[in-house]
Order: sequence, then C-alpha cells, then structure tokens
Amino acid sequence: MKAIRYDGTQARFSADAPQPTPLSGEALIRVELAALCNTDREIMAGYVPHYNNIMGHEFVGTVVSIEQDASTTPADLALVGKRVVGEINLNCNRMDCPMCSIGRTSQCPQRTVLGIHDKDGCFADYITLPTRLLHAVPDSLPSTQAVFAEPLAAALRITEVTHISPDRPVALLGDGRLAYMSGQVLALTGAPLTVFGLSEEKLKMFEPFAAGTRLLGQSTQPDSSPVAESDQQSYEVVVDATGHPSGLSTALALTRSGGTLIMKSTYASNVEINMSEVVVREISIRGSRCGPFAPALRYLDRGLVKLPEIEIHQPAQFEAAFASHAFKVALDFSGD
Repeated sequence: MKAIRYDGTQARFSADAPQPTPLSGEALIRVELAALCNTDREIMAGYVPHYNNIMGHEFVGTVVSIEQDASTTPADLALVGKRVVGEINLNCNRMDCPMCSIGRTSQCPQRTVLGIHDKDGCFADYITLPTRLLHAVPDSLPSTQAVFAEPLAAALRITEVTHISPDRPVALLGDGRLAYMSGQVLALTGAPLTVFGLSEEKLKMFEPFAAGTRLLGQSTQPDSSPVAESDQQSYEVVVDATGHPSGLSTALALTRSGGTLIMKSTYASNVEINMSEVVVREISIRGSRCGPFAPALRYLDRGLVKLPEIEIHQPAQFEAAFASHAFKVALDFSGD
C-alpha cells in the first residue's frame, strides 16, 4: 500500500508498505482523505523523540472489515461499508486503569496515539482502529468537510474544560487553522471575542464572528510583551493557539487576575514563564487537547462552523503538501 513514514530523519513515501492487520475488536479502514496538521510538522522538528511510524491522524475512510471479539456490537458491525472518522487515542479500556476507569481515556498511561505515538497513522491506504473509537459520518456531510472532525473536536474541548461566560471578554491568540475553528466555537458561546494574530489578511477571516481583531507585534523574546500598548487590556479567558513558544508569555500578559489561560499549542521546544506572576495573580492555566467527535460531526453537518475548501495533493507529492500555505491540505488516498 501507499504510505508516508517519518524514519527519525525525514519523511519518505513508499508504494509498497505492508498493509496492517486488525487486532481483535479493531476495524480495517480504507483511507479516503488524510489531512495535514501542524503536529505533523512538529514531529519532524523533534516534538516526538525517536518517532519512526507512518504519520497522520486526521482522516475520513471506509470500514472494510471488523475483527470481532466479545465486545463487538451490532452497531459496530453496521459500520462495515460506512464512512467514518476516528479518535486518535488508543486507550487500554481496562477497569483497573486509573484513567480509563474514571472516563479520562485520552490520558490513559498505556495509550498509543494514531500517527503520533507508537501507532501507525493515516498517511496510508489502510489503517486499523478499535471500533469503539469510530464515528459514522452523516451521508449529507462531504468527506472534504468531515476530515475537519478531529481538529474541530479539539476546538470544542475548550468549552468542555472551561466555562465561557457570555458576558465576559475572551481573547484568542493565533490566526491559523486551529485558531479559526476555536474562534468560531468560542463565538457561539456569545462571549465578546478578540482575536490576536500576525497577519492582517488572515485576521480578516475572523471578522464575521469576532467582536474585534488585533495585530500582535513581532517580538518573540520571553521577557517582552509583543502586544501593543493600546491593547493592554485583560480578558477573563485567553486561549493560546499560536503554535509558537512565545504565545504563552503573551497569553499570560493578556489574562486578567483570577482568569483562565487555556493552552492549545504543541511544539517541540520548551518555554519559560514567570510562575510567581501566575501565583500572585491567581491565574489558572489549563491544557486542552483532544475533544468530542460526535458533537464535532454535528457542528459540521449543521453548518455551525464555516471552513474554506481544502487543498488536495496525491500522496507521492506529499512534500508539496507539507510546503503549502493553504488553510488546510489533505492527501487523497482514494485512488488505486
């Protein structure tokens, strides 16, 4: 099968990679579209040390078969022949697991992560996933929209972990893909949203749903504030979706005392902030990672979020896809 693997040094395309065999309780899925994420780029920058797997974790595919076990249900079997998207955290699902037993399955200490940690990803003709992690795509939802389910679910996680009051100001740092989806989710809460970004052109995309937009300065020094003096107001909730280490110190400067700073960025490097400021100003810092897929599919199917068209490349031209500056890029594995 076709596949793109990162071997610890560089990503390489193969036309004859071995097809995976589903384990008990898993489905074999024929990938149709696999979308690129900034995390894929960060893997090549060292975000996951010693990574040597097929890349990719955002996909739409069709279930080919299911390897049944005692937990297989009629609903699982009904997925055969259906388009699906899939959650990326393969948890142990054991009741003696301290995380799985209380429903925090994405934090299972034994988990593998599709295309990120010890599990081959979706930049391939076929993948395998446990049926419990699959979600059927509504017939009315095109695959080019359904492929946004994973990042939109991550955006929805913001409102899962933090209450957003509709009468208190919210700031979003970042003008990229995840920020664009997060901004729409935040705007639907009714809270007045201000978006901070580096590109005037990109910020224009946020104007239909944001109360205001602001340009960030160019400084990335940890001891300086890249926010213009006129913008030094505080926000009850600040979301950092910049994907850059400098975003954290900027977000901290914008968070009002007693407020909440939510981290959505993942990157290969470390970052330093003044933790005394966090303590004295009683700021809560919350990490926010993967989110709920079923609501994400409903949002997409009902048109509650608007997304630009994706740019599609053939797998063998993956280098052009990685170099693209399009809003969203996907690899088309639907051909023979």
